[in-house]
Amino acid sequence: MPEPIQPESSKPASTARHASLVGAGILLSRLIGLVRQRVFSHYFGLSDAADAFNAAFRIPNFLQNLFGEGVLSASFIPVYARLLAEGDDEEAGRVAGAVGSILALTSALLVLAGMLATPWLIDAIAPGFHGAKRDLTIRIVRVLFPGAGLLSLSAWCLGILNSHRRFFLSYTAPVVWNLAMIATLVLLRRQPQATLAVSLAWGSVAGSALQFGVQLPMVLRLARRLRVSLDAAAPQVREVIRNFGPVFVSRGVVQISGWVDSLLASLLGQGAVAGLTNAQTLYLLPVSLFGMSVSAAELPAMASALGGADEVAAHLRRRLDSGLRQIAFFIVPSAMAFLALGGVITAVLFQTGRFTASNSRYVWAILAGSAVGLLAQTLGRLYSSAYYALRDTRTPLRFAIVRVVLTSGLGYLCAVPLPGWIGVDAKWGVAGLTASAGIAGWVEFTLLRRNLNRRIGSTGLAGSLVARLWLAAAGAGAVAWGVKVLLGPRHPLVFGLAVIATYGVFYLAAAWLLRVEECATLARRIRRR
Repeated sequence: MPEPIQPESSKPASTARHASLVGAGILLSRLIGLVRQRVFSHYFGLSDAADAFNAAFRIPNFLQNLFGEGVLSASFIPVYARLLAEGDDEEAGRVAGAVGSILALTSALLVLAGMLATPWLIDAIAPGFHGAKRDLTIRIVRVLFPGAGLLSLSAWCLGILNSHRRFFLSYTAPVVWNLAMIATLVLLRRQPQATLAVSLAWGSVAGSALQFGVQLPMVLRLARRLRVSLDAAAPQVREVIRNFGPVFVSRGVVQISGWVDSLLASLLGQGAVAGLTNAQTLYLLPVSLFGMSVSAAELPAMASALGGADEVAAHLRRRLDSGLRQIAFFIVPSAMAFLALGGVITAVLFQTGRFTASNSRYVWAILAGSAVGLLAQTLGRLYSSAYYALRDTRTPLRFAIVRVVLTSGLGYLCAVPLPGWIGVDAKWGVAGLTASAGIAGWVEFTLLRRNLNRRIGSTGLAGSLVARLWLAAAGAGAVAWGVKVLLGPRHPLVFGLAVIATYGVFYLAAAWLLRVEECATLARRIRRR
């Protein structure tokens, strides 16, 4: 029997290049996002207006995430990429057009419903907000909702671009959204905080339109057979919708967890919601750069694999093991940096204007809690992509429900009663929220790996590799901490960059000495460029 033909994009070197493109796009987007958050922190600090904007942003963001990148990647890309691999461009165009049309109509209806239901949504997500703070949050949400609908269409563009292996544009498109918000803050900075928060919401809507607009021309050029319709009866469209349902519910369940976090944080006093948002901005940087980049590049490659069940299983095992090593090489030092140097990192990025040194220490505590589950969440993303490549969207849903139930129960205990039990201020309960979410993330990851290994064979990281990575990160953390002590009080930007650079250099040197293969691979790639 002849060996099954794999698409060129499924070769490891090609996928590594694609992951690099995704990572580069995400890095650029996240760096601009960090600039946006720094400018926001400069003008708002951890004030009531900051709390209102950050809480408001979660509500339309719920819609964006339900219909956004993760859901469409799981339901649309496996079907669309398979059609492209089989050379059926006509059917691929019909599927893409129908999915885009149905998504646009559904998003428009939900945007309208959300704008009408905003007061009740505020009561659900931020019951601790009252008076002027609650009214401001309602105004911001109603402005933001149309932008969320546009970002859902931007995710549809991303699905098409990724299937055609055009990764860089799709992941740099959010740069224009961030720039629109930064421009709004700078140009209107003299407005009172409440007015500036509403203006910033309008800037976000304008940025959402720009993000969709910069991707659309390339989408129309690649999907030449695109046919706009509401035809939900075609078999391939029905498969996308069938896959969409469980992933939609899964994302909804995860978003409920985010709502619970925001709800509990709103009960913990001024600055808790804004502090949680700042910590999540930092936490999501390695998740996006290293977890999302590898998972996004691997999904179309895994979904395009041709051959029998044994060949596909072997292909998935190779993909998973390679991707897991790439992710762990970068995520382990990220988690250690959050634990040991989170205050330094926060000060470098946010400590300016109304954002003080005490604010940096507060966000560090929240960030340290997030480090507990950082590795689990990023590795779990890749395992979920393997399920989606197998057209199985229901198994990740079941495990996501387990995680959210654990997160909600543990989060309440760690955020609300625990600070009182141990005699600390209630505001520090936010760190308990993020740590409990990390514990739940490890449970979900274990379930995902164990179930998939029963289906395709053994996958995972070697214990010796994990030990070497943590040893290298711990050693680098100790050296960087020593540099921090020796330097003493300095300007947070200069001081922080020196400490962080020391940490990075010593981690790479230690990984090289411990013969971590990914370190040598990284060095070869840099030399080639």
